[in-house]
Amino acid sequence: MANLDTALKDAMTIDGAIGAALVDYTSGMTLGVAGGTPEIDLSVAAAGNTDVVRAKMRTIEMLKLNDDIEDMLITLGGQYHIIRPLTGPNGKGLFLYLMLSKTRSNLALARHQLRTIEEQLEL
Repeated sequence: MANLDTALKDAMTIDGAIGAALVDYTSGMTLGVAGGTPEIDLSVAAAGNTDVVRAKMRTIEMLKLNDDIEDMLITLGGQYHIIRPLTGPNGKGLFLYLMLSKTRSNLALARHQLRTIEEQLEL
């Protein structure tokens, strides 16, 4: 089992990783951050994605789907942003957020690695 710091460090070893964060989507608060760039405030980017998660959660509820979000992908011109809600009992209301360079990453492998990190995360 990995703690938060270890999980974020592991996320930063994913090929093409720019930054990673753990976010509480109920409050918008960033609980931990690794990486980032001088141009990108990772805490602001991560907290801003709480609106995306909340909107999708509401949509699933309105549609009465008996399903959960595995992950969400936002594709920008030069980046991938992966949002992965935590599924463990202590992870309710939290998501992992990973920013990747599009040219330096393998999206399928990154999704797999982020899932593994999520499964090993102990809060």
